Amino acid sequence: MAYFVKLNENNCVTDVYAVDNSIIIENGVENEELGISFLRNLFNNNGNYKQTSYNTRGGVHYQNNGNTPSEDQNKAFRKNYAGIGYTYDQQRDAFIPPKPYPSWIFNEFSCIFEPPTFYPNDGNNYYWDENILNWVQITNNG
Repeated sequence: MAYFVKLNENNCVTDVYAVDNSIIIENGVENEELGISFLRNLFNNNGNYKQTSYNTRGGVHYQNNGNTPSEDQNKAFRKNYAGIGYTYDQQRDAFIPPKPYPSWIFNEFSCIFEPPTFYPNDGNNYYWDENILNWVQITNNG
């Protein structure tokens, strides 16, 4: 399955579509233009569509299991799988997620926003508190 997004006039993703691989493969090679033509014909419009990679996150392509990086990183495509609300950056040829908090910092390589302090690696669960600009442990007061 191949995935495509529709962009509005501000290059913001408004819709995500799954397109069967048989539609976009020509002579054994994926062709993004075939998917774009298919969607324009399907919806009878001249929309701005882009292909996105379901297995790409933070500039890394993962195997279908979702957690193991692929051996062939040439498959990494447009930095991130795009969802509704993501923005397509034409200069970077990348999909960028919405900024979750004002304090988070944009990573130029991964094209994602990262917290100003690392998530604690102690096995506990945390949430980000923008008021104190830090992670707060989730406790079970049950």
